Amino acid sequence: MNTANTTAIILAAGMGTRMKSDIPKVMHPLAGRPMINHVLAKLEHLGIATICTVISPGMDSVADAVAPHPTAIQHDAIGTGNAALAARDTVLGITGGNAPGDVLIVLGADPLVSPETLSRMLERRRAADNPAVVVLGFRPQDPGAYGRLVANDAGELEAIVEAREATPEQRAIPLCNGGVMAIDGERIWPLLERIGNDNAKGEYYLTDIIALARADGDTCAYVEGHAHEQHGIDSRADLAFAEHLVQKDLRQAAMDGGCTLIDPETVYFSHDTELGRDVVIEPNVFFGSGVVVGDNVAIRAFSHLEDCRIAPNVSIGPFARLRRGAEIAENAYIGNFVEIKNASFGPGAKAAHLSYVGDARVGVKANIGAGTITCNYDGVNKHQTDIGDGAFIGSNTALVAPVRIGSG
Repeated sequence: MNTANTTAIILAAGMGTRMKSDIPKVMHPLAGRPMINHVLAKLEHLGIATICTVISPGMDSVADAVAPHPTAIQHDAIGTGNAALAARDTVLGITGGNAPGDVLIVLGADPLVSPETLSRMLERRRAADNPAVVVLGFRPQDPGAYGRLVANDAGELEAIVEAREATPEQRAIPLCNGGVMAIDGERIWPLLERIGNDNAKGEYYLTDIIALARADGDTCAYVEGHAHEQHGIDSRADLAFAEHLVQKDLRQAAMDGGCTLIDPETVYFSHDTELGRDVVIEPNVFFGSGVVVGDNVAIRAFSHLEDCRIAPNVSIGPFARLRRGAEIAENAYIGNFVEIKNASFGPGAKAAHLSYVGDARVGVKANIGAGTITCNYDGVNKHQTDIGDGAFIGSNTALVAPVRIGSG
């Protein structure tokens, strides 16, 4: 699909009071990165270049997370309609005052909506009947407090009715509002400007855009998505369930790619974990961000890996910890209770058990005995340890850096 003339607005101004956190809601991590970056990645995957995120004053961390994409400020928390309108000047500044072809409005705290679903919404917006607004709908097991999508026999969307204002007949409708919209770029700003706040909360609701478009004689439509995609995150429990859903997909992708998970439910991946073929992962392994694993690697139980690279034919663990900057070459062996940080192990090198190796180079086929420690920090600075090819470091050795052990 051609998205060259499509703009996206991410609504991310909410602090999320139910999270009980000093961190903006959309900055809470999901599979190793803030949920706002999951949303951003899916929009970029579609090829959407113009993306504006609406934030509240003081949300510098969110602005930094979405950069270089611009942000707009919603100065007062007075509703989603006002939040979307707050992006107008920023968007028009990017487009040189020209109306975008289509505008996708997505929610920063709904990170599970797939690019495929967003693409279907844009396709529906560009259909022959030219709907002014397309809304994403879903059918939850418990419609509860969700707004209902009221459609006619022709499949046109007539209204979005909030649950507390719905009649008994409307509350019986199983199709609910997912909050995501695709709106015609020629019509979006006049519609947003006319949204009022004559309601119990005195807020400007984005959902009122449907009634306004219908009053203009325009059609509105909906696209139905999977219920799990519509899982919004408003609490820590919501975040935990979203993590469960994301991990389920990541585990399936790992197995589909040729990786064996002995007990899938106990393995936790990052969004960017890269796994080769014929990798075997035992139970209770955790991957932080930035891990790359080559072919034919065995990762034993209870190991923790982050920001490291593992070459083919390596054995890791059990109970190993590979930290930032660990690089393990082919045929190396890292055993139980070994911690490695900012250190490289050459081909065939071994640290079988109970060692800490930091800020070091371990040469080809070098052997690190049990209880070996590289004392890399003097209280002020870090220093390097260099262990040559084929060197043997016996048990209970403390290498006070900077130090070099020669080959052999």
